[in-house]
Amino acid sequence: MAEAHTFAREVLVRFGDCDPAGIVFYPRYFEMFNNLVEDWCAQGLGTSFRELHGERKLGLPTVNVQADFLAPSRLGDLLRAELSVVKIGGASLTVAIRLLGEDGAERVRATLVLVTMDLAQGRATRIPDAMRTSILQFMPAGAD
Repeated sequence: MAEAHTFAREVLVRFGDCDPAGIVFYPRYFEMFNNLVEDWCAQGLGTSFRELHGERKLGLPTVNVQADFLAPSRLGDLLRAELSVVKIGGASLTVAIRLLGEDGAERVRATLVLVTMDLAQGRATRIPDAMRTSILQFMPAGAD
């Protein structure tokens, strides 16, 4: 079971996620990562991408991704997607993502660096204080 500082949800591997060999085509995992970040913002931080981008004019682009593909996922698999915050800076944060099979085995492990961006100015901006407070709830004790 995930710890309190981890945001988690289930992800069903769909037909469109798979290549002709019947396994997840690796770029689809990057879509799963982005969907998890979007769900985390809405459900974990209480700020949907619609509100963030539309009303607040803030973006949260991914500026760096590192991923390890450890085992294949297949059509119909139900994965557990987990996100926790590893590091938080002035305008950026680093999140760790794990995708686990139904047996609990890690299928994919990734680290993403996200940056808060002022959409009107097109450049990085400091993470708003209220958002920072929410983000810190997903950071394990002892992390940066």
